[in-house]
Amino acid sequence: MTTSPILLKDGYKVGHKFQYPVGTTLVYSNLTPRKSRSAEMDEIVFFGLQYFIREYLIRQFNEEFFQRPKEEVLRTYARRMDNYLGKDSITYHHIAELHDLGYLPLEIKAIPEGSLVPMRVPVFTIKNTLPAFFWLTNMLETVLSAVLWKPSTSATTAFEYLRNFTRYAKETVGEDTSFIPWQGHDFSFRGMSGIEDAVMSGAGHLLSFSGTDTIPAIDFLEHYYHADCEKELIGGSVPATEHSVMCMGTQGDEIKTFERLITEVYPGGIVSIVSDTWDFWQVITEFLPRLKDRILARNGKVVIRPDSGDPVKIIVGDANAPVGSPEYKGAIECMWETFGGTITPKGYKLLDSHIGLIYGDSITIERQLAILEGLKQKGFASYNVVLGIGSYTYEYVTRDTFGFAMKATYGEVNGVGRDIFKDPKTDDGTKKSAKGLMQVVRDARTGKLVLKDQCTWDEERQGELKPVFRDGKLLVDWTLAEIRERVRKNLNEQKKYIDARRLDL
Repeated sequence: MTTSPILLKDGYKVGHKFQYPVGTTLVYSNLTPRKSRSAEMDEIVFFGLQYFIREYLIRQFNEEFFQRPKEEVLRTYARRMDNYLGKDSITYHHIAELHDLGYLPLEIKAIPEGSLVPMRVPVFTIKNTLPAFFWLTNMLETVLSAVLWKPSTSATTAFEYLRNFTRYAKETVGEDTSFIPWQGHDFSFRGMSGIEDAVMSGAGHLLSFSGTDTIPAIDFLEHYYHADCEKELIGGSVPATEHSVMCMGTQGDEIKTFERLITEVYPGGIVSIVSDTWDFWQVITEFLPRLKDRILARNGKVVIRPDSGDPVKIIVGDANAPVGSPEYKGAIECMWETFGGTITPKGYKLLDSHIGLIYGDSITIERQLAILEGLKQKGFASYNVVLGIGSYTYEYVTRDTFGFAMKATYGEVNGVGRDIFKDPKTDDGTKKSAKGLMQVVRDARTGKLVLKDQCTWDEERQGELKPVFRDGKLLVDWTLAEIRERVRKNLNEQKKYIDARRLDL
């Protein structure tokens, strides 16, 4: 289905052009994360605007609006409105004028993608560049919001996983950080609400990690963010089984399925084998010891994948289980007893490189922390596990997870500027907006972005918000490599901020 981009809006937007005060010539708006529902995350990783600009403001508007015959565009628009609001309920002159113009007369100024942006600091501002098209600014609110909240939310969530993995690697492994990009693996594709949702979210994941099963997220980053899989690692994975494979081998011959996989199908390299099709603890305590010599003889790693139960108890152990039982010890301890391993520079146990574990069912940040801390308390390094991050993480969110909202804060009527705002008395303060023109700067001490509103135009032209789109043209074209580098720097910036806070205390 192809929908004209001029129709990608809430129904009430249709009449707003006629509702603004007579003489309105400018509407200036912003998109801001207003409130975090997570105590641990008070900043978002901004991501996705370049995709929106290139796909919606440029490609779709050019191909589905400006390059189509004017009569066809107006006929399509009138047909929809006449049968939606009532025949001849509105006029269409402004739509015809926009088509005649041939481009979107807008300017967007944005924070660089991949930046950490605190709550109540705008990630971008948008305004019309020609007086007659003041109505266009907020007409785009619906599609801007619908497209942009998800990639930023997923990029933020992935960064929190990255931050936790990095912290525990430093505490239990040492200076080596090479495995961290593979510790968070995107398993979310099948559980997302549509292909675009899965791909945008999957791309946000890849800002922090390299592991993914969402293949089209790689295409997305090549197409919209100038990545090149032949020149850089965008995302990767390893051969892995599913339950149908194990079932077809039959329960009675399950150990033979394991043996065939690791000696015939994949005699070398990494292979991940789902291991709870029937009895996970039998695999851990019977099959692996019997296959130990074959596993250690391989030039590669066999990765065991539990896929049901409580991930914390399965990996770390269950204190309520019978003492000494596999359930009590947990999978990592049992595997250590079979395969042994090495001791990291930080003094923690790390499984032999020929064996590993990945868990990808119902993982959350809270469970990630419980797993990493539980392993640490038992003397095991964080590198013993990879976590599959699925739709249980990336889909159990909404626009309100970080309170994303686009609001107008400044306008001009008959050449006179107006600082405008909303501040509902019935609200808890979340919906209170900034006022007037906006400037975003970095605090000299903490390096964090801060907002100054009610600015002059001279102030508004300075700061961290830089023009990225103007009058139909993309002005800044970020690459995946540049955005990833910004995300990596965020880890150091957060550490500096935390250290500064400790000094204050």
